[in-house]
Amino acid sequence: MRNRHVLLTGGSGGLGQGVTPLLLAQGALITLPYINQTEVDQLRQLLAPAELARIRFVEADLSHEGQVQQLVDSMSHLDVLVHLVGGFSMGSTTEYGLDQWHANLQINLTTTFLLCKHSLRRMQSHGYGRIVTVGSGAAQSPPAQMAAYSAAKAGVVAFTQAIAAETKGTNITANTVLPSVIDTAANREALGQAQADQWVTPQSLGQVICFLASEAARDIRGAAVPVFGNV
Repeated sequence: MRNRHVLLTGGSGGLGQGVTPLLLAQGALITLPYINQTEVDQLRQLLAPAELARIRFVEADLSHEGQVQQLVDSMSHLDVLVHLVGGFSMGSTTEYGLDQWHANLQINLTTTFLLCKHSLRRMQSHGYGRIVTVGSGAAQSPPAQMAAYSAAKAGVVAFTQAIAAETKGTNITANTVLPSVIDTAANREALGQAQADQWVTPQSLGQVICFLASEAARDIRGAAVPVFGNV
């Protein structure tokens, strides 16, 4: 992906700290929106000055369409969207609040819609694009206590596959990855560490994401790739 212009959401989060260095290693030029300055500071500590020089950090609320459109239009060029932003919550259906439901859909599904909508518009203007979203294994096999999350991620998968159908016959592709539990600090804190060695690492998932975002994956469209580790 040398000199490809990549819009990377969630690039300073737990998964992003594994994906961002991989994209940089492949020569990408990254625009990275953020809302959490602490996460950005942590990412800066992981990267060399030469790598940081290829990242443009932009503060943006990705649930606000106006800010997403402004973000996308501010890029000189857009070749690749890697959308990592998402959130996880559990709760029985009878006790899950409507506000929790809306928040779950917003962070997982609505942001996916907004980023893909405006990125696809730019990609279609020059006839090239790679879109990679993050679903979940829960989208395929929804477990108890995760109805809202599973529904949101199933929506991400269906939405991404619909984009792949819309862009058939072009040099624009859309694919999604389906991780099991990702081995991040937040998940270790929330779920404990007893089985953490069985989870998929951000670096391992990042390798799959980078492949789908590359020219080498030009013949893959509408895929939902399971990346389960040993879970």
